[in-house]
Amino acid sequence: MVFWLYVTLFVAVPPILYGLALAVAYLWVRWRYMGFLTRIFQEKPLFIVPRGEPDPRAEDVVLTAADGLLLRGCYLRTTAPQRRGVILFGLEFGSNRWACKQYCQSLLEAGYDIFAMEPRNHGDSERDPHYEPLQWVTDRDVADMRTAVEYLRRRLDADPRGIGLFGISKGGSTGVIVAASDPWIRCVVTDGMYGTHTTMVPYMQRWIQIYSGAHRIQRALPVWFYSLIGTLGVKKVARNRGVHYPSVEKAAARLYRPLLMIHGEADTYIKPDMARKIFDRATGEPKKLWIVPKAKHNQALHVAGEEYNRMVVEFFDRFLAGQFEPALQSR
Repeated sequence: MVFWLYVTLFVAVPPILYGLALAVAYLWVRWRYMGFLTRIFQEKPLFIVPRGEPDPRAEDVVLTAADGLLLRGCYLRTTAPQRRGVILFGLEFGSNRWACKQYCQSLLEAGYDIFAMEPRNHGDSERDPHYEPLQWVTDRDVADMRTAVEYLRRRLDADPRGIGLFGISKGGSTGVIVAASDPWIRCVVTDGMYGTHTTMVPYMQRWIQIYSGAHRIQRALPVWFYSLIGTLGVKKVARNRGVHYPSVEKAAARLYRPLLMIHGEADTYIKPDMARKIFDRATGEPKKLWIVPKAKHNQALHVAGEEYNRMVVEFFDRFLAGQFEPALQSR
């Protein structure tokens, strides 16, 4: 085909023809593969989502979202003699508020109150009839988490120093976006966090190779080329679904806070290289990326056990309960 002739000549032709070849490649890929991209982008993952059982000791909380929907949350008080801090827990996609207990039991024992809230269309929170949540972070998720932060800020027993954030998978990604613009969130722990573009581009490269079979030519296409096609695909899905997909990657670059990122080495959904790309963008210090050997997506706790709990508690002991003050900046 003429298209493949243009692409094959990428290296051997003058810049003007190189640009023409890229333009032809752009039109071809957009026409041939955009349908695959938008369809796959809207598919839901198949992994098992944990759900917890209600705790009668928890304080039941009902919040009103910015658009009036009622959101359900639970506030669990520490079992220690003295509270050391407050942590907002960000749920993974499809989970309920009680799933926080398995991740936060050690934190409760160490002196931290935990608050978990179900975003719209999750658990017992009200449903938005015009919105179907997927695994990708949307403006609705961000708005609902900001509602949770404001609730903790207004409580009579609010900690004037601020709060910590502990998010799993999508909850971690949403938390990074919220924390990047709110210095009251003093530090962040994520497990299995991911971004839209750093996840999408590697998958796009693989999808197009599978469907086209032209592996040598696919390797010749620059990464920014796939990023451009992916951005257009995401915008198309956003228009169709009536949402906005904020950039986790850009938020990480504005996160001037201590950050602990946990990720499974055997994660086949969000591969460790994808996590490293977000970690490299994070500007906060100190920051640490812990790749847990043999752990699959969101399974690091079950693999690492005591070491996982110890690392998370020690992080919050230092950066939330301790005297550490991040050097806040703005752009």
